Amino acid sequence: MIKRKEQYNEASALTVSHEIRIRFNETDPLGIVWHGNYITYFEDGREAFGREHGLTYLDIAKTGYTTPIVKSTCEHKLSLRYGDVVTIETTVVDTPAAKMIYRFKIIDEKGEVACTGETTQVFLDKDGNLMLTNPPFYEEWKRKVGLLK
Repeated sequence: MIKRKEQYNEASALTVSHEIRIRFNETDPLGIVWHGNYITYFEDGREAFGREHGLTYLDIAKTGYTTPIVKSTCEHKLSLRYGDVVTIETTVVDTPAAKMIYRFKIIDEKGEVACTGETTQVFLDKDGNLMLTNPPFYEEWKRKVGLLK
């Protein structure tokens, strides 16, 4: 099998780690995290990334844009259980396209990767029109964090 070449590079310097404890209501009757909750954990990671780097949903909304998710992937490697403390590592992917791509790793207490994933978000203006180029606020943010010169 031929592996596809990466289209875009992770901006590894722009990685945020966020710790959570698995709650009882996130598990199935066997005490294992229900698969749908991993997407919620990705959201927790995105929000932590936004708080640290000035790119929260509220920051974006103030500029007149929204960023709906148009794609998400999730690969489960190990089970997580009620009471586990895990770290969500969120990294932005540097892309010239008018979208935001985040990659996630959920790491258990032993340092093992339990889950990986990725989300893609696009930009919509206040009228709901898809932006084909990066909005000015995002270009400015990319310059500020060193992704653009």
